[in-house]
Amino acid sequence: MEKNKSIDHQLRATWQAVAKMYNEQAAKHNSTMATAFVLLNIDFEDGTPSTALGPLMGMEPTSLSRLLKTMEDKGAIFREKNPNDGRSVIIKLTDYGKEMREISKGHVYQFNNEVRKHITDEELENFFKVTKTINQLITDKMIYGDDINKQAV
Repeated sequence: MEKNKSIDHQLRATWQAVAKMYNEQAAKHNSTMATAFVLLNIDFEDGTPSTALGPLMGMEPTSLSRLLKTMEDKGAIFREKNPNDGRSVIIKLTDYGKEMREISKGHVYQFNNEVRKHITDEELENFFKVTKTINQLITDKMIYGDDINKQAV
């Protein structure tokens, strides 16, 4: 199969281009795309339990812990005891973190708005339908499952 006709190649190449673009923008603010992603996933007013952030973002706890430590050192977030569960903490945004979150949000809106200028609503609806289907196939283990007898093509 030609790589430009391979679904996984197109997904990976597109995501790498998007990630590079976002990292270039984040670097202008002495940040990274990963930091911006965390900022966007923390509730603006009430904060977010640290245990909820990993699943929200699809990150492993070790990677998230390192990232949160860096963000705390830079003054973007702070940790507060969870009043409902003394064993966990809530990650909250500092004023600086809120400012950086708004900048990140602006970049996401700008990207989405620019892409929407070049893609019809129908094309976008189909894109979302396709990505939802791919995600569902993977979640339901319908691609490989437990059948080890399938042959590569």
